[in-house]
Amino acid sequence: MQTILIIEDDKRVADLLKNGLEENGYQTLTAYDGEMGLRLFRAQAFDLVISDLILPKMGGMEVCRAIRRQAPQIPLLILTALGSTDDKLDGFEAGADDYLVKPFDFRELLARIRVLLKHSGEPVVEHRSELNYADLHFDLLLKNVSRNGLPIKLSPKEYNLLLYMTEHAERVLSRAEIAGNVWNTHFDTGTNFIDVYINYLRKKIDRDFGVKLIHTRPGMGFVLSDKWEIPSEKK
Repeated sequence: MQTILIIEDDKRVADLLKNGLEENGYQTLTAYDGEMGLRLFRAQAFDLVISDLILPKMGGMEVCRAIRRQAPQIPLLILTALGSTDDKLDGFEAGADDYLVKPFDFRELLARIRVLLKHSGEPVVEHRSELNYADLHFDLLLKNVSRNGLPIKLSPKEYNLLLYMTEHAERVLSRAEIAGNVWNTHFDTGTNFIDVYINYLRKKIDRDFGVKLIHTRPGMGFVLSDKWEIPSEKK
């Protein structure tokens, strides 16, 4: 039986989560503040963590970062009333794999949990130690990126997005495909966070270089290419 840690200070919501998850075959443990949640996480093994962001004693962002440092692979889902694009970006930067805004449909929560647990159970296969496209270079062991020999500092989500685009270079990637493969979510988040991250990458990857690598295909998605000029981008 898979065990889920619930970190939620609203007892009504915590009980709803606990009862609903246990009715669907999961084992749960509940913490009502951030410090208790982190203590429980460090005391035993969990398969997934659900955490609010607004928590007493220790904020949810700090809890997420601490959990991610200790267990890089564990699925982490933020469940909160904070629903702006900035909130979601901050959550993903803190290490969340998925983000669901209250009020929520419990069926959607279950579906997201199943997706996260499925991905976490897939075997990790190590391939090459480096990846190159045009003058873009990845050190896959150290997770460093450079372009034309110049190091580029990326956040973890920026790195994962750029890596996915590079692995699928010269192919248009839809927002849904990016969300499913980089953020492990197959649901409409209600925000433009993918576009925000694309803009982050453009500033770091393309702004200081003559050849632009990241392009937009309006209505379709994005493509990483050093040779494919998107018709809509012609001056």
